[in-house]
Amino acid sequence: MKFLTTASSDQKLRIANYLKSGMSKIIVLMGAPGAGKGTQARLLQERLNLPQISTGDIFRSLKNAQTPLAQEVREVMAAGQLVSDDLAIRLVRERTACNDCRNGYILDGFPRTPAQAATLEKLASEQGKRIIAILIDVPYELLAKRMTGRRNCPICGEIYNVYFKPPKNDNYCDLHPDTQLTHRADDNADTVQARLATYYEQTLPLLQYYRTANLLRTVDGTRAPEVIYQDIEGIIRDQK
Repeated sequence: MKFLTTASSDQKLRIANYLKSGMSKIIVLMGAPGAGKGTQARLLQERLNLPQISTGDIFRSLKNAQTPLAQEVREVMAAGQLVSDDLAIRLVRERTACNDCRNGYILDGFPRTPAQAATLEKLASEQGKRIIAILIDVPYELLAKRMTGRRNCPICGEIYNVYFKPPKNDNYCDLHPDTQLTHRADDNADTVQARLATYYEQTLPLLQYYRTANLLRTVDGTRAPEVIYQDIEGIIRDQK
């Protein structure tokens, strides 16, 4: 891989150990809003050189793409219709056929239903890859505090939390002492409760699907990000 010529020695070792583990992997990273899924996906991408495939990014990239599939999706969305499972898997299939996915990839936002999970298994078989579903498990009460307590600096983007990482001076950035921190409108208690309820309702069948298929692994998401990452990397590396 070209990436290896510029990677650090630690990155090279991680990638080499991953490749030694055998069949390349499709990592389905799961977790409620506020569980830290985005942080873990970024670390996996940086350290194992695995692309993060977000269905949201795929849809955004179709806006100007001049392909028959892109045109089909644009027509469906323009009509206000939902993208079907068949169309979603075709998009994922097209994106993951790219060379950067040869040694595996991370899926974000797909699958969302047991039906999509079943089609992903077929795609994995065609690509010669193994699926690993990993749930970052965080209790509801902690998720709510993580989300409602978030504050960020509008200048530097530094993120704080009034419960776990408060600023030194109330509601002012440590790095920009004259700048008040902002609070996202959708991080209020009512909205957070609704988002989490929707997540649990929609995700429960998918979790059960992966448990039944013996493909689900769970990590404790209440710990420090680096500790969580070590667990996730170990799961990925040990799955032969």
